[in-house]
Amino acid sequence: MAWRTTTTPALESFEEVNNPSDLSQVPLYEPSPFDSEHYLKGEPTDNFRDNLRPDVNYITSWVSAGWTNDVMTYINLIYLGLLTNRVPVIPFFTPSHIGSQVPPIDFSEVFDMKRLRRDLRRPILEWHEVKKRNSTSLDDLGCWDVWRAVQDRDNNARYSPTPDLLRLDISYSKAPSWIKIIPAYEHDQHSSFAALSTLAFPEGRAEYGGDPLASPIRKLKLPPDDQMLCYDYLYYVCANQPFEFEFEFSPAWLHVGQFMRWTPRLQGIANEYVRKAFGVEPHQETPEYIAIHIRHGDFANWCGDVPVSDCFAPLSVIARRVDEVKHDILERKGITINHVIMTSDERNTTWWDEVTARGWYGIDHSKTKELYGDWYPVLIDATIQSSGLGFVGTDRSTMSVLARRRVQSWRNGVTRTVKWGRPNSDDH
Repeated sequence: MAWRTTTTPALESFEEVNNPSDLSQVPLYEPSPFDSEHYLKGEPTDNFRDNLRPDVNYITSWVSAGWTNDVMTYINLIYLGLLTNRVPVIPFFTPSHIGSQVPPIDFSEVFDMKRLRRDLRRPILEWHEVKKRNSTSLDDLGCWDVWRAVQDRDNNARYSPTPDLLRLDISYSKAPSWIKIIPAYEHDQHSSFAALSTLAFPEGRAEYGGDPLASPIRKLKLPPDDQMLCYDYLYYVCANQPFEFEFEFSPAWLHVGQFMRWTPRLQGIANEYVRKAFGVEPHQETPEYIAIHIRHGDFANWCGDVPVSDCFAPLSVIARRVDEVKHDILERKGITINHVIMTSDERNTTWWDEVTARGWYGIDHSKTKELYGDWYPVLIDATIQSSGLGFVGTDRSTMSVLARRRVQSWRNGVTRTVKWGRPNSDDH
């Protein structure tokens, strides 16, 4: 079967891309040949292999970073599935930056899976569709260990809590070192999609499978699985150069990421937060806006000997970038932007007072966890960042990178990135 992707059109108004949260407006999808039921034997089973169809090959991987990096990891997983003609099986998001006491959240609670399958014209599964959530049965699986092949500091496969949560006992085979994009360079861990694709096929597995390590529980040594192909970690993967999501040519973004749209429910919740921040009445349209994402928090650790006050860009510098975005939107689209939303992990109240003094808006998350759960402050912020006609982000923040990509792809919007690290970093 030949697969093809379509191009996601740019949408011209906030209301077109951000329908209100009235769930009567949630799109209804017709049954599709890419629906999960066509790629599994039936309902979830205690052991995942009992639910795999003999005529279908699958691919999976685990997450092991912050939420946005994990989104990128799943984009890479799906893209590698396109390249190897396998059905991606996506686990859940784990709460690495939220708190270990918080339960994982399903991929499909965040992203619209039906729409993704339709737009990619590809099947995509979630693990809970394959194996029962509450299964206590332990499954054996042989996987590729990418992590040990691209760095020398850690002599283990990349740790992730996901296999334990899925009750998988994994035997890892170290991938060959030639998968690394920059050979013998200790400061980068990227491998290439092409190299990893080689390991997805019988000849590559036979030649490079090597000596598997014993699994932690049953002490089995298993070669990389043929039907459920798996890799330990796919965040550091690119086609041409490291950290490729930074660039507009990123094939993983162009062929997968831009099609991962928020669920209608999440988009609706975020829209209500925007309208509440602006004080918009029910009968009024939501104004177009520029979103800002300023990450401070742990970035202070990267300032070194530079005082934080000199390391991070001041609000005056951020305002200059906002003005540039306003100007370009007016020039390109003839739209005057009067509303600016700030999202940030900054906790200094004086800083936020200055944000307000500039006439910018903040998002009130005082009841978000109570209403929707611990995951939702970050999910709502990410949705708001992606829904404006313009965006200003923080250099070296992956959350800003994906927000910038979404605004460009979904809204044909205008974006800027604020540099930081020393005084006058963003001079231009």
